[in-house]
This record gives sequence, C-alpha cells and structure tokens, in this order.
Amino acid sequence: MATTSFKEKIKGIGGNPSYEVKARVLRGHLEAKIPQGLQLPLALLEDPPLDVTHIPETCGLLTAQELAITELDATAVCQKIAADELTAVEAVTAFGKRAAIAHQLTGCLTDFFLDEGIEQARQLDEYFKKEGKVIGPLHGLPISVKVSVSSPNMQSSILNPRRPQAHYRIKGTVGFAGFLVNVETSTEDCDMTSILRSLGAVFYVKTNQPQSIMHLESKSCYSRVLNPHNTDLTAGGSSGGESALVAMKGSCMGIGTDGGGSIRCPSAHCGIYGIRPSSRTTPSHGTLWYQHGQDGVFPSTGPMCRSARDMRLFLEAVLGANPSHRDPDALPIPLKVPDLTQKKLRVGIMMHDGVVMPHPPTIRALKFLKEKLEASSEVEVVNYTPYDHDRGYSIIRELYYEDGGATVRHILEESGEDMHPLTEWVISPPYVKNHDAAQIWKLRDLRDTYRREYSDHWWSQNVDVVVCPPFQGTASPHDTTRYWSYTAIWNLLDYPGAVFPTGLVADTAIDLYLESPSPMSAADEYNISLYDAAIFKGAPVSLQTVSRKFNDGLVLAAQDLIERILQS
Repeated sequence: MATTSFKEKIKGIGGNPSYEVKARVLRGHLEAKIPQGLQLPLALLEDPPLDVTHIPETCGLLTAQELAITELDATAVCQKIAADELTAVEAVTAFGKRAAIAHQLTGCLTDFFLDEGIEQARQLDEYFKKEGKVIGPLHGLPISVKVSVSSPNMQSSILNPRRPQAHYRIKGTVGFAGFLVNVETSTEDCDMTSILRSLGAVFYVKTNQPQSIMHLESKSCYSRVLNPHNTDLTAGGSSGGESALVAMKGSCMGIGTDGGGSIRCPSAHCGIYGIRPSSRTTPSHGTLWYQHGQDGVFPSTGPMCRSARDMRLFLEAVLGANPSHRDPDALPIPLKVPDLTQKKLRVGIMMHDGVVMPHPPTIRALKFLKEKLEASSEVEVVNYTPYDHDRGYSIIRELYYEDGGATVRHILEESGEDMHPLTEWVISPPYVKNHDAAQIWKLRDLRDTYRREYSDHWWSQNVDVVVCPPFQGTASPHDTTRYWSYTAIWNLLDYPGAVFPTGLVADTAIDLYLESPSPMSAADEYNISLYDAAIFKGAPVSLQTVSRKFNDGLVLAAQDLIERILQS
C-alpha cells in the first residue's frame, strides 16, 4: 500500500479558487512569523519519523537551558518564577521557541506572537524586581490558547457582529479555524483570558482546531494536526492543536473547550492531562459554542497540561478569581478537593459502554488498573454497568445541531471551503434534523428525562467515581473518528471528567484480537474494522475519571489517588 508523504499528511482543507487564495494568505502570515533560526531542515520535514516527540531535543535549535525549562510542568514554572530562579522572559522564550518547532512537525498552531509574549513577560519581570512579589498565582506562566478563545491582537475565529449575517459566524475553519469569512483579530479579552492575564499568565501562540469545531479530527485551512507520538494518527479534537503542542512540550498548559469530548479526547490521544469541569463553573463568555444562544448542551472551558497537579493549579486560580462576578451565566461554585484518607473511595470500573467495545490496548489498561486497585487497601472496586448510552448518545447528537446543520452548510457555501467528511457525517441524518420550537422543547424534555434516569442509575450503583475509557481505543487513523459517546455521554449529563495517561502505549506484539470479535452494534462493527495493531504503534493509552455534576474536586482527588496506585 502506498504511503502518504508528510506534506500530504499535514495538508489543510482545500476549497474553490477564491478560498484557496485567502487560505494561502493566512498560512503565509503564520509561516512568516516563524523565525528563520527556528526553521527545521527541509530534508527532515520531507520525511520525519512517525514519532516526532524527540526532535525538539535533538534538532540543535534549543539551548540546554531552554530544553530544561520546557521539561517543567506549569506548577514548577510558577514556583521557580516566584522563587526568583527563573524569569518570565526566559520561560516564554523557551516554550515559544519549542512551539515553533512543534508546529512544523504537527501543524498545531494558527498564530505565533512570541515577541508580544516576551514584552508581556518583561513587564512582569520588572514588577517582580520592583515589588519583590508576583502579581498572581500564574505570574509569568506561558499559556497557549485555542483559536476559538478570543484575546487582543491574537487572530481568532469568532463571531463578527458587524456583518449583516452575524448569526452565521461560527469559530473554527477559515471559517471554523477555518471558515475564511470569519477569521479576524480580536479587540478584547474574553472572560477566561482576561482572568488568566490578571493572574499573571503570558500568551504567545494560538492553536488549531477542526472545521465546525464539532468533530474529533483537527483539520482546518492551516493544516491537519498530527499526533506527535505517531503522525499517522489524529491528535484528536476539537482542541487538537493544544494536545499536540503540550505533548511536544511547546506549552506546559493550554486552554481547551469541551462540548463533546474536545478537551478529554485530544488529551487522551496525545498522552497528556486534561479536565472538563462542570459547565458554567469556569468562564466561557467570549468563546463561542456552535452558535450564540444554542444551549441544548453547555460547553466547558478547562486546562490541558503536563501533570495532574497542573489541573488543580489552573482550576484553583481561575475559580479563585470569582468568574461569576464577570459572567452572569457562571455559577459561583468553589473547588472543594476532599481528603480521601477519611473515607474509602468507591471506584466503579466501566470496561465498555454497551455499544462499542474499546480496542485491545484500552482493555489491557483497564484490566491492569482494576488489578492494581483491587490489590490496594485505599479503594473499593466495583463493576459499573452503563445505563442506555446508545440512547443518550442519540439525544446529544441531535442537540448539537438543532438547525439540522444549516449554519455549517451556509458558512461552507459562503466561504468556498470543502466540507470535511467528518463534518458531513456529524451534521447528516438520521440524528440531525432541523427543528421548530415545539420539536426543540420535546428534545430538551428527552434530555432532561434521560438525565434524571441516569442520576437514579448512578445512585443505584453506589459509586463515588467511575473510571472508563475516554475513547474507544487510542488515537484513531486520520478521518475515521465517528463515535464520541465515551466522552459525549458525560457532556449530556454534565458530569466532570479528567483524562490521565496510564504510562502504557499500544504494543503491536500483545494488543491483538485473539479471536474475531462479535460486534455489539453497527458502530462497534465499524470500530472493529479500524483495528490493526501495527497502525497504532506507540500510541499512548489513557483513561478517564468521572463523577457527578459539580464534584470537580472529587474528580481531581480521585484521579490523583488512582494514578498513584496505578504507578505504585
């Protein structure tokens, strides 16, 4: 079988001649911002290895000090800056240079503005030198930003209220990171970036996402985002640029959004940490969901990072800034992380959702974790039975596109951008249709009924948290991801979930089907057809910890305990 060249693999979405002209301009602006001294040799870019994670360390473009800085997690960066062992300028310079290298290998960026980041960091360093203290808990921390999250002087895919058809403006291509009609420069911070800036964060890059935001393969007019552990696989979506960048250590913390798995899926695919908080606890004003006013499912904004403690750092800092004082839709719910030494944690293990059986690497990780937990005296392990996930997934798919996908189709037609096959799949019948008001009310009632039934089921299972797959396998081959229920079901219920790497990777020698599996559903049959152990070589295997709505602190505490037991 013919192999795809790296240039073709990373290539972005095409379109008609008018679109192609605009897309080339955008790509040219980004390419021109990458300094000549940080450009990788053409020979390397013509045929890089499948695993590109080690290239920043070996390419010779970073100093020993810069490599050491980019090995730090966000918590360590903040600690060293506060202890006067590292300057904010040194931190953002190191991560910015590594981000430029990461982008050439994975297509993770849409904007690069390191000079502005260095100037912001310089001002923070001057303040620290003069006052002898930091301005906030994130003082000097470089944070990468998903393209749909608006900030001043950073190119964003946002609604443009000055255009007569503003209600059609969605984020994310030259148009939906992506739709060319919709890319412009932000003039003000959204609530999230405003809060982070006030806490001392420094911004230096924006990251790529999918057409329409609403699928798990990040490909836009700029490029396709590649999984750095195996570039034949997707980095996930919709926050795929963030996951690839953090995995490449071009960022130690980034902002992602999650309405169906868009923090957890890419974090799992790239072997990093990420949490989808309960919706409306973290600020989301200024980051567009599918369309303003669409609230069948609330999205959530949260961190994608290098360590479990970084998730807590982010949430404590952001929630401590009282986002409900800015955003009237935000709920004033503090983060309460319980002491699990006072009560034995009851952990439910969900091996599958009753619809699609995960691939062998994920089943191996779940079995390994279950054995470790059962051998521990710190937790009680039970088998968790999923409740009608097929029905829940059908409901949330219909909720995503209550207009039958008309908005997406209009923008693509206006921009001249080709429709990605996964965009076509997600907005097509039978689950998606155009609803009138009465049909929307009926759909919301189906959602609320399911939530009540699921709540009763959860209590009947008598668990504190559930550990389950974040996806039906490791990262998928490009353009194949059609099943989101392992994350989306928790969005429908609004249950917080954190993804963490197990330390295991797909192994071509042991992750085999011992016998031909019998599919549980049509979706399972498709998932089985995708599996060939050789394709997934080296892909990280991650798991997900979930609890009931507003138990975000319990999720963090449980994840920390579970991971510690797993690694013991």
